Amino acid sequence: MDTLSFIRNNFRWLLAGMLLTFSSSFGQTFFISVFAGEIQAAFGLSHGAWGGIYMVGTLASAAVMIWAGSLTDYFRVRQIGALTLALLAVACLAVAVAPSVWMLPFVVFLLRISGQGMASHTASVSMARWFVAARGRALAIAAFGYSIGEATLPIVFVVLMGFIGWRGSWGIAAVIVLAIIPILIMLLKSERTPQSTASENHASGMADRHWTRSEVLRHKLFWFLLPTLLGPSAFGTAFFFHQVHLADIKGWEHLDLVSLFPVYTGAAVISMALSGFAIDRFGSARLMPLFMIPVACGFALFAIADSILLAAIAVAGYGITTGINATLSSAFWAEFYGTRFIGSIKAMATAVMVLGSAIGPGLTGYLIDFGIDFDQQLLWISLYYLTAAVLAGIGIRSTRRMAIADA
Repeated sequence: MDTLSFIRNNFRWLLAGMLLTFSSSFGQTFFISVFAGEIQAAFGLSHGAWGGIYMVGTLASAAVMIWAGSLTDYFRVRQIGALTLALLAVACLAVAVAPSVWMLPFVVFLLRISGQGMASHTASVSMARWFVAARGRALAIAAFGYSIGEATLPIVFVVLMGFIGWRGSWGIAAVIVLAIIPILIMLLKSERTPQSTASENHASGMADRHWTRSEVLRHKLFWFLLPTLLGPSAFGTAFFFHQVHLADIKGWEHLDLVSLFPVYTGAAVISMALSGFAIDRFGSARLMPLFMIPVACGFALFAIADSILLAAIAVAGYGITTGINATLSSAFWAEFYGTRFIGSIKAMATAVMVLGSAIGPGLTGYLIDFGIDFDQQLLWISLYYLTAAVLAGIGIRSTRRMAIADA
């Protein structure tokens, strides 16, 4: 089936996935960090203190995510999705009215578990489960919601803050999320796979069976892939989190840096679409060891960039990795471990990524407070990415050799 026919025949389910990924933007670091300067000024927080609060709230969401994410194995997407967005709207309102600093860890927790955690998790699990032969394309199309949010929301809300302030802007975010809920319910009035937990609707993984989460944890491939789960989330989050700091040390206006986000998004969209086709054609294993090389190069370039043009090229490298990762991760777990327990398996992987997003801002924030600016840290982060890519390649290669030997 060609792509246009695929989209036409599955439009309502693909659009539901896009709405969930777009909504997740309000709990993602690239959006929250737009307000970093205002939040730090309002509550008298240093980079390290704000990073620590963000880390605590995100760590708590990672712990809860392990349990919450597995609910997608038992409940319909329209139920989980609507509940998740309702919680996300409450979280946005909580930011708008937060009276003192003690509320911030709880607010960050709500934003992260509902936005970054469950909204994105529900979208990717539903695409991985509902589609098999076209899984890569379905994940890529649904992931366009991320790109739309990344390209539009930072600029829109930076401007909006100038008119109604940062608290009022969060109130608008809550209204947007609430407006999406009835649309999502209408689109999913009938789900693509009504019996979404029935075994006949699932694709098996390695050894022609469905792996449980505990079995995946005992499998060595997971541990070889752990750095690739942690790294992009940890340091990609830190990049957005410290955008105000980055603009300052580079001598740029904040809006100048934010204006590069559409470049990042454009690169992500292109690589997302291409990776969806590549996954369907070649499988996810071939892409897994390669997808972090663009961001490694991009971060190294950003470290030495002295102009917006070089920064744009660097940000494009980051976008390429982000676009591939938006489709690759979910496809990989489904391909290797099956879809019967994909909700709980992906929840574990998502929890690791959320953990990374907690570690990254906190660690880099404290290093900034100690006098190591983030652009200096980017060179070491690039080396980490390259090391993680090598480990992923070793893990996949050794797993395939074992599979051939056992056949």
